[in-house]
Amino acid sequence: MEAHIVSNAVVGVLLVGLAALVVGVRRSRLWSDAFREIWVRRRGAICVIALYLTVALLDSIAWVGGMADGKDAVARHQAQSLIDRLFVDSQERSYSAPLAAHEFYGGAPLERPGSHLLGTDLIGRDVFYLSLKGARVALLIGGLTSLLAIPLALLFGVPAGYFGGRLDDVVFFVMSTLASMPGLLLLIALIMVLGKSTLAICFALAVTGWVGFCRVARGETLKLRELEYVSAARALGVSESRILLRHILPNLMHLVIITFVLMFSGLVLSEAILSWLGIGVDGSWGQMIDQARNELSRDPVVWWNVAAAGAALFGLILSVNFVGDALRDTLDPRTIREAE
Repeated sequence: MEAHIVSNAVVGVLLVGLAALVVGVRRSRLWSDAFREIWVRRRGAICVIALYLTVALLDSIAWVGGMADGKDAVARHQAQSLIDRLFVDSQERSYSAPLAAHEFYGGAPLERPGSHLLGTDLIGRDVFYLSLKGARVALLIGGLTSLLAIPLALLFGVPAGYFGGRLDDVVFFVMSTLASMPGLLLLIALIMVLGKSTLAICFALAVTGWVGFCRVARGETLKLRELEYVSAARALGVSESRILLRHILPNLMHLVIITFVLMFSGLVLSEAILSWLGIGVDGSWGQMIDQARNELSRDPVVWWNVAAAGAALFGLILSVNFVGDALRDTLDPRTIREAE
C-alpha cells in the first residue's frame, strides 16, 4: 500500500477518534464542565494549537495528480499534500530576504519576487513553506510518542502498584535501571539501532520517556487501592481486573491527560536537540535550526531561517504549556482542594 494512502487512512482514524472523544466529553457533565473552564481560561492558546493542528492535517492529506505543469516534472507524479500544492514552483536559486525581489547574495532577480513571506534558504526553498511543513512533524513526534509512552507506563505502573510483591520489585528494578542510564546516550543508541525514521525516533523517545509517569501511576495506585470503595468492591467479590478497569484507571485519567499535555512539549524539544546532533527527523523545525546555525556567522547575517523555525517552535510549546497549566489547575484534585 502506498505511503500517502496509509497517511490518509491514519488521518481519517484520528478524526473519527477525535469526534468520538468530543461526543464522550459532551455526555459527561464532569468533563464537559472541566473543558469549558479550560476554554474560558486559555481560549487564545487553544486557538493557536488548533491552528497548528489544521496545518498538520492539511500537510497529511495527500494524493497524486491534479497539479499544474511546473518546472519539477517528478513532483507531478508523487503524492502531494495540500500544503505542497499551495507552494508549487516556489523554488528559487539561493537566499532571499523576506518579501525581497532579488537574491540576498549577488542581487539576481527572483522568479517570484516579493512572494516569499519569510524569505528562502540556502538552496532556495521557501522558509514559510518549510515552517508549515514542520508542524506535522512536531505534532507527530509529540503526539505519537506520548500515545506510546503513557500506555506503557500504565501497563507497568498500575499492576505494580496494585498487586505489589514480586511484580512491584521487578517493575521497580526496571525503572531504576533505565533511570540510572544517561537518557540522551540511551536515546542516541536506540536511534542508531532502529534507524532514523520518524516512527523509530518516536519509539526510541517512548522507551526512554515512560519511566517518569510510571512512577507517578504506581504511587497513585498504591494510594487508590487502600481507599474504602476499592476495599468494599473487593469484599463484595468483584474481580481484580474489574476493579482495575472500573475503579483504578478512571481515577488516573486526570493524570493521564495532564501528563500527555506536559510530555508533549518536552518531546518536541527533545527532537530539536536530536536534530542539533544530526539525528533528527527530516523536515522538522529542529533540522531547520540545525541547518541555519552556520548562516548566523555570515556577513550580512541570514537570520530569517532560524527565526522562523524558532518562532514556530516557541509558539507551539508556549501554547501547549499554557493549556497544560490550565488542565492541571482544573483536573488535579490537590489543586482544587487548595483553591477551596
